[in-house]
Amino acid sequence: MSKQLEDLRTKTDDQLADELTALKKEAFNLRFQAATNQLENPSRMRDVRRNIARIKTLQGERARSAAQA
Repeated sequence: MSKQLEDLRTKTDDQLADELTALKKEAFNLRFQAATNQLENPSRMRDVRRNIARIKTLQGERARSAAQA
C-alpha cells in the first residue's frame, strides 16, 4: 500500500471532502496553465488526477461499508 493511500485512510470523511475540493481547484488551475502554456510541472497534473481518484475510491468504499452495516 502506498504512503499516500495510508495517509488518506487515516483522514475523516470531512477531511477527505476538503482535500478533494482543494485538489479539484488545483486541477482546474493546472488545466488553465496548460492551456496558456505556463505549466511548469506537467507531471503534477497526473499526480492530482490520481489523488482525486484515490479519494473518490476511498469515499466509495466507506459509503458501501456504511450501507452494509
